[in-house]
Amino acid sequence: MRSITLATLTAALLGTAAQAHYGMIIPSDPMLEQDEGREIDLTLSFSHPFEDLGMTLDRPVSFGMTHDGTRTDLLDALTETEVMGEAGFGLTQRLERPGTYIFTMEPQPYWEPAEDAFIIHYTKTYVSAYGEDEGWDSELGLKTEIVPLSKPFGLWSGNVFQGIVKLDGEPVPYAEVEVEYYNEDLSAQAPSDLMITQTVKADADGVFTYAAPQSGWWGFAALNTADYTLPQDGEDKAVELGAVIWVHFEEWMTE
Repeated sequence: MRSITLATLTAALLGTAAQAHYGMIIPSDPMLEQDEGREIDLTLSFSHPFEDLGMTLDRPVSFGMTHDGTRTDLLDALTETEVMGEAGFGLTQRLERPGTYIFTMEPQPYWEPAEDAFIIHYTKTYVSAYGEDEGWDSELGLKTEIVPLSKPFGLWSGNVFQGIVKLDGEPVPYAEVEVEYYNEDLSAQAPSDLMITQTVKADADGVFTYAAPQSGWWGFAALNTADYTLPQDGEDKAVELGAVIWVHFEEWMTE
């Protein structure tokens, strides 16, 4: 049944307008507690999260972890693995101290013929360790990033998430932000292709708001065109810069 479903989704993907791509960093636990050990697993991919369809992720340009203002380079710790049927990376990381850990990835430029452009998604994910959340609103100074205004963990489904879209450290007025659910078990069904990737726009200060209707991982990607080009087949091609953040929403408690 899964192979039939994936085949159908693939056919739909190829037969309609291209769906959104997302750089992904997904930890095994967004809020690590004292009684859960001191390690988390992370998977890195470049994928279509709602369709659970992967694309090849080459070894990133950089991958690291920031805690309490200190960045640790983890690129050499990555091991090759398969994510959503395609090449990705993974690692097991020990978290020594309480607080917020921010994992960031800069990938190799990805050539997308359908868009006649390169794609570079600066991707980040936040993990809270041992009941402490200090540092959740940190700005890392990436080429482009979404700086959270809502804590990017410890949210209930139905809560809103707010962030500021920044490019070269400056807010991007009216930035377009694509939103997609990581439909890991393919249990979610979209009544229309238009609802696979939802779109919101930031306000004049670069601030956007989205309320997640379902628990799980949600990806937010703010897309802008770089002020430079890259060569492809002897021609200069545009570069799409994506500021991507993954946010986890918890299921609301019921009796």
